[in-house]
Amino acid sequence: MTTLQTLDRGIRALAVVAAKSGGISVADLSAEIGVARAIGYRLVATLEEHRLLTRDPGGRIFLGAAIPALASRYWPGLLSVATPILQDLADQTNATAFLSVAEHDEAVAVLSLDSSVTSVLRIGYRVGSRHPLTRAAAGIAILAARPPAPDDWPELVTARAQGYCITHGQLQPGAVGIAAPLRLAGSLSGGPEASIGLVALQDFDAEAASGSILEAARKISGDYN
Repeated sequence: MTTLQTLDRGIRALAVVAAKSGGISVADLSAEIGVARAIGYRLVATLEEHRLLTRDPGGRIFLGAAIPALASRYWPGLLSVATPILQDLADQTNATAFLSVAEHDEAVAVLSLDSSVTSVLRIGYRVGSRHPLTRAAAGIAILAARPPAPDDWPELVTARAQGYCITHGQLQPGAVGIAAPLRLAGSLSGGPEASIGLVALQDFDAEAASGSILEAARKISGDYN
């Protein structure tokens, strides 16, 4: 299957701009995506027309207002339902709370919230992070909500039995993660397969947080459904 070059460049431009908290010039953006400056200007102008990018008075480029509008339509209502519940979870546990969804054979973080009460040393589980479903708590928890299969490995069987999964250092040395699956309507027939969880440093007591994780998962699933 082939891709459309111009569309590919536009998507890569959005990804580059998203990574630049202080904005980026057209010249630097063009260099980063490997196009001539004239093409870069046309890409930016097109994305501006659709409010996906915007420029400040100095000409630096930032994401536009259409980006959060599009994000709000991602599995309508799920992020808005999950955000306050996960923020409470992060505050209670002094850890980073996250929501991940399955995309093909990967788990992708779509929401990540730090404690607003105390300072948390961020582990680096940022929005957009992705990893195989077979690695780390977020992915294994998603798989645990699927029907059992003959080739299930012991860690997955345990996660399915207890309702949550704990992993150590699978994505980042010294980090511990705990996650539980969300039980969302239609998740096995085209709807979102998702999990919520916490990630923190290795001295974090994940077992002690398991009850809070399970309660948050039940609440999000109930409110969303």
